[in-house]
Amino acid sequence: MTLRGAEVLWPEGPGPGDLSLSGGVIADAPVGRVVDLSGFLILPGIVDLHGDGFERHLAPRRGAMKDLDQGLIATEAELAANGVTTAMLAQFYSWEGGMRGPEFAERVFAALTQVRAQVATDLRAQLRLEVAMTGDYAAAEQMVARHGIGYVVYNDHLPHDALAAGKRPQGLTGQALRIGRNPEKHLEFMQDLHVRMDRVGPALDALSARLIAQGVRLGSHDDHTAEDRQRARARGIAIAEFPETLEAAEEARRGGDAVIMGAPNLVRGASHKGNVSALEMVAMGLVDALASDYHYPSLRRAAFLLADGGICDLAAAWALISSGPARILGLADRGGLRPGARADLVVLDAGSKRVAATIAGGRVSYLAGDAATRFLGSKCGAVSI
Repeated sequence: MTLRGAEVLWPEGPGPGDLSLSGGVIADAPVGRVVDLSGFLILPGIVDLHGDGFERHLAPRRGAMKDLDQGLIATEAELAANGVTTAMLAQFYSWEGGMRGPEFAERVFAALTQVRAQVATDLRAQLRLEVAMTGDYAAAEQMVARHGIGYVVYNDHLPHDALAAGKRPQGLTGQALRIGRNPEKHLEFMQDLHVRMDRVGPALDALSARLIAQGVRLGSHDDHTAEDRQRARARGIAIAEFPETLEAAEEARRGGDAVIMGAPNLVRGASHKGNVSALEMVAMGLVDALASDYHYPSLRRAAFLLADGGICDLAAAWALISSGPARILGLADRGGLRPGARADLVVLDAGSKRVAATIAGGRVSYLAGDAATRFLGSKCGAVSI
């Protein structure tokens, strides 16, 4: 199939030209049926390297977590409708239990294996491991190997200040009841993890070395200081997810680490937690990629906000959600519209910038409005690429 008439974001910049697709990749010459996409933009498919928006599809209400495969299929539909062609689903392995507990993580990864062949979007898994759970490191490592997880991020969400002061952490009772645990037992569990934090450093050193040897990429989450980033780098953790301060981000840049910020932070103009502004960090050249975090539509919106606001041109803005994240994940076959690359692309209405079509690996994952008529013609039928 050859797409003609659209403005295309080529590796060298936007411009006209035919974009041909064949056998799931981008072809170097016109081939097959011609589709007129005048009035549309064609851009590389979006690569989302950290998103937990899928949780609302898995459990729209408390306890409604039976058919995880159907929830993942619904997630894929939302991803496709927002131009995402590769998505890292960020799943916790945490002391918090419930949807963040180890048992639920195993169910999510098993369901993900089951649905991959049924969807067009390349769905991948990220494991978010709470570092205080040193007794679970071996089990988590086995989970990574069992499910072929290529990206592990370290988190520490224990309320250390409250626990060190002997106080009851805010929201503890509600959190415990949500996961069906006695609040006092939950507090004891958290306190036990807190007092054993001196074991984390050596255990994390060993775990990181083993995971890196297996080809797993490692990230740290919410680095607050330059020292946090330096310690992470010393363990081979080369990705800084959502650094909380300019100091931490600048240290990541000095050390050659990849910096990921949240697209919702940029669209809002500020972090909802009062952390450093993603918009300011992009303007300073400190960001390598934007991630959906908790809101998939923010990826596309963030790119156009940057371009329309004159922070950078569209090619540089779109790279933050396409080639940038692809490079961080080591996915050399996507992120740009070049011959031989995966046929991952998103078609946008040139005026409204709404997603009109998404194609992932040469398979149509989303199609709507006038673009559907262009692709299908007056008679509906299968789209072959």
